[in-house]
Amino acid sequence: MYHHICIPTDGSPLSDHAVEQALLLAHALHARVTALCVTQPLHVFAVTPEQLVVSGEEYGRSAQEAAWRHLRTVISRAHELAVPCEPIVVEDEFPYQAIIATAADRGCDLIAMASHGRRGIKALVLGSETLKVLTHSAIPVLVYRAEA
Repeated sequence: MYHHICIPTDGSPLSDHAVEQALLLAHALHARVTALCVTQPLHVFAVTPEQLVVSGEEYGRSAQEAAWRHLRTVISRAHELAVPCEPIVVEDEFPYQAIIATAADRGCDLIAMASHGRRGIKALVLGSETLKVLTHSAIPVLVYRAEA
């Protein structure tokens, strides 16, 4: 069946649910996982000088720290389930492209992700990044939605 699952996370509650379900699946299948967190670069032209309260370097460091905080949770749970886990943080302007590229580069045969994450109103039905992964990925995608 599946041997290597890419699990993108943004640390949102729904993403945490998807991570848990994907790790349980990996455990049942004796699969390994790549846990992925995508950070986006700071767009200084999209903010006014008053809005820019941190430097690009501070923003990057903060984004990396947050990403690794999310991934440490995944690593810990994977360890509890005896699921081999490779964590990775990637910076990309387009998270869906980073998800697809990372899954392909790492030889994943499944991407398991939440139906939406931190994107607000645009994510009410199906998250924009999830939809883009679904429509552009040659790798099968398993989408987890909120618990009923």
